[in-house]
Amino acid sequence: MSATPTYDDLSGTWTRLHRLSHLQSIAGWDQASNMPPKGNEARAAAMAEMAALLHRMRTEPKLKDQLSRAEQEPLDDGQRANLREMRRQWRASNALPESLVTRQQMANSRCEHAWRTQRPANDWAGFVENFREVLACGREEARLLSEQTGLSKYDAMMDRFEPGMTSAHVDRVFGDVRQWLPGLIRDVTAKQARDAVIEPVGPFPTAQQRALCEKVIGILGFDFQAGRLDVSTHPFCGGVPEDVRMTTRFNENEFLISLMGTVHETGHGRYEQNLPRDWLGQPVAEARSMALHESQSLSFEMQLGSHRGFVDRLAPLVAGAFGDQPALAPHNLHRLLTRVKRGLIRVDADEVTYSLHIILRFELEQQLVDGTLALEDLPEAWNARMRDFLGIEVPDDARGVLQDVHWTRAAYGYFPTYALGNVISLQIWRHVERELPDLEAQMERGEFAPLYDWLRERLYRHGRKFTPLETLERAIGEDRIDPQPYIGYLRAKVAELRH
Repeated sequence: MSATPTYDDLSGTWTRLHRLSHLQSIAGWDQASNMPPKGNEARAAAMAEMAALLHRMRTEPKLKDQLSRAEQEPLDDGQRANLREMRRQWRASNALPESLVTRQQMANSRCEHAWRTQRPANDWAGFVENFREVLACGREEARLLSEQTGLSKYDAMMDRFEPGMTSAHVDRVFGDVRQWLPGLIRDVTAKQARDAVIEPVGPFPTAQQRALCEKVIGILGFDFQAGRLDVSTHPFCGGVPEDVRMTTRFNENEFLISLMGTVHETGHGRYEQNLPRDWLGQPVAEARSMALHESQSLSFEMQLGSHRGFVDRLAPLVAGAFGDQPALAPHNLHRLLTRVKRGLIRVDADEVTYSLHIILRFELEQQLVDGTLALEDLPEAWNARMRDFLGIEVPDDARGVLQDVHWTRAAYGYFPTYALGNVISLQIWRHVERELPDLEAQMERGEFAPLYDWLRERLYRHGRKFTPLETLERAIGEDRIDPQPYIGYLRAKVAELRH
């Protein structure tokens, strides 16, 4: 007889939850990438039914006693960490009634599906009709989670993605950056306007773009036997570690946005595919936090993807896809990838302007959640911050408040993890450079395995065994999110571009 019978029963329950969540995830991927438009109402109902089933399993009355009894069993460190994560999921699920879970899933599915056509049509008025219900459900969720956790409403929502993080801490990390970065961006963009950079000449056929993206993510170590690349309105990485689904989008007039967006998603995919295999199906085998997840996607896109050594390997592939032209020479391609541009679109933003796009959303969604910003006033509030942060006039809602998919899913509290991920990516990269002294030469030779091995050993293999800050400490020896490497990197980057 097992010495841990109650824990074993719980482990079996969470294995079933994982398998059903796998189906829910693939249904969501298909909804975003393949489903015919008229199938959405039926798909929304099916996903709502699955969400209710998963919720019932996580709130089964017997779990309370099982979780308590399992605490008394002789568990090892991995099992205790797993039990901690089970209890965390159980507690969060019990804060919400099944009726809200079902209603929210339906509202999110309808809103996101309509958004795919409303955004290109610049149809804010039409969007609001669906978004009103999403926001109402999100506010109710925030209230209930706040009552259970004792956190503020917004912090309770953020805790779903980044355990232990608060908006006050995010403010401390980025408050200073918010003040001085806009001025530096104005300076460097004024200087760069005088630089000669050759723009690539299209068109860039979708078939060639897709083939190029698949070659590049292969170089980045993505396992196509355990995942695939598809197309969606908004790029994302989903699925499960055993079956990772990445998506991108193509524009035949431009290829770098799609290519680097795919590199970004590959950072997510690599993290997922290298989570601890021995624990698959259990909460402890999941990615630790979304800030750590975003640190990997942003590191792949910004530090690795625009590194001179990587660009030297990339340039011949690009020329092979679109023809040999001066714009695609390595030195010019590197300039294109490292230009600072005050743009309207977050996913197209460079590494200097990126955090301002996130801070804008972070500030607005706090007000949305606590009710101090009326839904009708959201576009103008967005446009005012774009003028303040980046000196840009927003010409329409399609390139403004409608551009992101996150709010259609009530993913309030997710956006700060992008900015925190930016900071963490620089902390991690600094340590990679210290501990792999031959990194520059390796990159120039196209030898990326030492970097991948370092990330797998230091970060990926831990899953959720430790808290987010403990995981960071095991990776780099630092138990806090330190903005100084990020700030120093930005200042050095801007100084370099000024000359």
